[in-house]
Amino acid sequence: MKSILIIGSGKFGRHLCRNLALLGNQIMLVDQVEENMEEMIPYVVSAKIGDCTNPVVLQSLGVDNYDLCFVCIGSNFQSSLEITSQLKEMGARYVVSQASRDIQSKFLLRNGADDVIYPDRDIAEKMAIRYSANHVYDYIEVSDEFSIYEIAPMKKWIGKSLRDSDIRSRYRVSVLAIKKGDKTSLMPMADYVIKEDEHLMIIGRKDDIDQVLEHIND
Repeated sequence: MKSILIIGSGKFGRHLCRNLALLGNQIMLVDQVEENMEEMIPYVVSAKIGDCTNPVVLQSLGVDNYDLCFVCIGSNFQSSLEITSQLKEMGARYVVSQASRDIQSKFLLRNGADDVIYPDRDIAEKMAIRYSANHVYDYIEVSDEFSIYEIAPMKKWIGKSLRDSDIRSRYRVSVLAIKKGDKTSLMPMADYVIKEDEHLMIIGRKDDIDQVLEHIND
């Protein structure tokens, strides 16, 4: 569990807040517009109305007490840049800022952001991978080299244990979890028997996962 400050409750900020809260994190949400925050009250520990480009408002939040600070302002880059810079000057431990273009990312990183996220670009990449390949239900990029895919099991895996399927040595990917409906079982044992109505969360290099997808109906 982490303590997290989210500045900006637009569409992306609200989605981020909701998901972080559901994972057990403690959220402080700040926005200039009260109406933007009303639906988020059940998910946050505290909420405040204020303009975070104002150093007095930002200082009052005690930004150095949070594990993470997110700047989720997509409509006003100047404000995002000012807030990002001030957060670091005030001792924020780790600042993640939202950008829509590479040039914005460069300025944010130069002015204090520890990381930059591109919500629209990331969603577009995720959807492209999901819908251009059969049997892919979700995708998470872990690094430039490794990704996690949620896939349907190969036909020849169904009814076999993970050990007997020999997935890791044969395909050079690892099964991180088994997903069925809304339930996910992490780190399944080697004797777990794969069922037809389940999805597998696998991690590996893209080339290796592509090989799995090519033979998924074999």
